[in-house]
Amino acid sequence: MTKLSNFKAIALAALIVIGICARAPHAHAAGTETLVVAGGCFWCVESDFESVKGVKEAVSGFAGGTTKSPTYKQVTSGGTGHYEVVQIQFDPAVVSRDTILSLFFRSIDPTDAGGQFCDRGPTYRSAIFANGPAQKAAAEKAKAEAQAALGQKVVTPILPAAPFYAADDYHQDYYKSSERLAFSSVGVGVKKAVAYKRYRKGCGRDKRVKQLWGANAPFVN
Repeated sequence: MTKLSNFKAIALAALIVIGICARAPHAHAAGTETLVVAGGCFWCVESDFESVKGVKEAVSGFAGGTTKSPTYKQVTSGGTGHYEVVQIQFDPAVVSRDTILSLFFRSIDPTDAGGQFCDRGPTYRSAIFANGPAQKAAAEKAKAEAQAALGQKVVTPILPAAPFYAADDYHQDYYKSSERLAFSSVGVGVKKAVAYKRYRKGCGRDKRVKQLWGANAPFVN
């Protein structure tokens, strides 16, 4: 084989390797789907869905408003139009979109248009932000099934996809954090994880979900 032939063979092999490496991230991305849902307190929704096999990550944040990159204080003070949401990243080969949506409806009170549980106001309303026709159709199907199962009107809207803004680090993984709080409404010097459990119980989330969904409530002990 001539030097030119050797060079061509080496160049071809290098191009193949580069092509495989270039495709690899896209192949990984193709194995992940993202759903953005609003179900009241984002700590609770994040906690629920990070327990689901096939969910890679659940990120607390905001969507649906008019203010770019809002802070938690801005959103909870009102006026930005944002919902507290969670961006759920999952592997559809392990857990389907339909399953995620079914679990979502059965983890909230979809009959409540004024907020969720003890958290009242526009920020805490439930919603699904559908990214494209396939997610919208799946969300509408899940909503109809939830309404039929409850025998009550489901008011959770299916909204178009909107920019997602992650909340600051303080709010991520709150439910399992060992960081201690100098002060909170549920105690002084307690770990975030403890404060979270006390808040969730005091807010009546699980009690109401169990009342609505009974044995079909997926995250209620």
